[in-house]
Amino acid sequence: MSDYPPIPYGWANFRGIQLEGNLYVDKTRFVRDLERHRYAVLIRPRRFGKTCWVSLLENYYDRRWAHEFETVFRRTDIGRNPTPERHRYVVLRFNFSTFNHRLDTLQRSFEEYCAAVLESTVARHRDLFPSSAAEWILAPASTNGRLNRLFIHAGDHDIPLYMLIDEYDNFANTVLAYHGEKAYESFTHGDGFYRSFFATLKAGTDQSTGGLSRLFITGVSPITLDDVTSGFNIGSNLSLDPAFNEVLGFTETEVRGVLDMYRERGALSLDVDAAMRVMGDWYNGYRFAKGVQTDLFNTDMALYFLNQSIPNRPMPDDLIDVNVRIDYGKLRHLLVVNRERRRGEPDQLNGNFDLLKGVIGEEGAETAIEATFPLSRLGTRENFLSLLHYFGLLSIRGIAEDKVRLGIPNQTVKRLMYGFLREAYDEAEVFSLDFYKLERLLHEMAWRGAWEPLVSHFRDALAEQTGIRDYIAGEKVLHGFLSAYFSLCPFFLMRSEYELNKGYADIFLEPFLARHPDVRHGYVIELKYLPRGGEADDAAIAGKAAEAKGQLRQYLADERLPKAWPSVSFTGIAMVFHGWELVVAEAVQA
Repeated sequence: MSDYPPIPYGWANFRGIQLEGNLYVDKTRFVRDLERHRYAVLIRPRRFGKTCWVSLLENYYDRRWAHEFETVFRRTDIGRNPTPERHRYVVLRFNFSTFNHRLDTLQRSFEEYCAAVLESTVARHRDLFPSSAAEWILAPASTNGRLNRLFIHAGDHDIPLYMLIDEYDNFANTVLAYHGEKAYESFTHGDGFYRSFFATLKAGTDQSTGGLSRLFITGVSPITLDDVTSGFNIGSNLSLDPAFNEVLGFTETEVRGVLDMYRERGALSLDVDAAMRVMGDWYNGYRFAKGVQTDLFNTDMALYFLNQSIPNRPMPDDLIDVNVRIDYGKLRHLLVVNRERRRGEPDQLNGNFDLLKGVIGEEGAETAIEATFPLSRLGTRENFLSLLHYFGLLSIRGIAEDKVRLGIPNQTVKRLMYGFLREAYDEAEVFSLDFYKLERLLHEMAWRGAWEPLVSHFRDALAEQTGIRDYIAGEKVLHGFLSAYFSLCPFFLMRSEYELNKGYADIFLEPFLARHPDVRHGYVIELKYLPRGGEADDAAIAGKAAEAKGQLRQYLADERLPKAWPSVSFTGIAMVFHGWELVVAEAVQA
């Protein structure tokens, strides 16, 4: 055995993690808070530790694991001070991430999976469900019929049931993304099989004794919850509750404590402060409730970094774990016009795309966060922004006059969102670039200081591709558009509206020295825009260029630049656009 706990990256089996002595950041104190809510739902982004939490609840409450309590929970807060509820339930655990999106087999797959869960649960508790009772419970052909009988039997015999549903919305979201609203509504509305399933669960909570005593549901989106339960009107939605802000994810204190532990045990060669700066920039920044000040690190991202860096290895080449990426295909239906297309006809980008583009350009937005909303109301600004918050693409950055300010939480998410813009532009045949050539030009810009070839490449591509011209309508749009392509460069940390010398630079390309210590060039970019409505005269263009260069001289005079990056030469680039046409591109030296 090594002197340090293994990293349970990609492993969500709480019992296995504990029995094998893996790293576990203790969140069991939240079990006590959860017990105050008999029926609860918690929405969190992908790869945030939801399945491990469900596994924890199963191992704590299921009566069949009572004999292992001391072994599994001895190192935890709840193990040192357990509640009277421990190990008193028959637990039914469902994970709805196992289905593909084939419509012709979806209901059958759902029924077969639920039948397997019910049969195995009854078999594991033969003392409570003797053969005659088991046969009666399992006799109906449908899941709803079996659940109804299970709830009746449990109520009659005072058997408390605890149902755990993980990834409750996974297959519904996938069907929506790849088959559209009508297919989604066929099983989430009216007498659809998934809506009927949740109606059966609600009926199970009505038992005076026994029956469905507790229910915990988790997923990534509140849309399906609203559509199948009318906003989960049988219990508590804890997703925006300040008491549960830290139940999943890691705090800065927790991450630093883990790094210190590995460093002390000789397994981490990285400097802890340097590692914290990188991890904070790329993985931190999630906040799920108003009235709290604690930001959280994404669980998967932090474990990925540790798994790549231990024992005594450099930080990973790619700081973005492929498993945390959100497939553009799963967001595509949110950004294009929902209509039947002729084969070969490009998509039309909709109002949500314009909103996303604006949010990325502004790096945030003010809005109310809606607890739940149906698919039919996704088109409203508040609901779409709320959905981006639940997906982890935006997070609470502050409160001003009771308005929530949402912002992009970190570099990882920023690059994912710029990727969505690039893919949407490409799919709708608005604009596309040769990424191989672009990456080579960015490399030369970072390592050689050769910025002119990249800018010329942008200028020529904008002139050649007419689709983009309808989308270039202001400085902020240009800002977001150019940032979407600058974000491809692994040698820079791209900062928008970066404060320098009492001003805010449009784009600051900070050399990523923690990962690439030999990069010697950084850039400050200032954009100016003249509308296309009329021909801009030379004086107007020269005036905009002079304004941009004056601002760049101010930014480059910031005393922090040579102090923070003494080995880096910073260049200012003034770019003036007349509509979609780049008419000025000039350098300013520090």
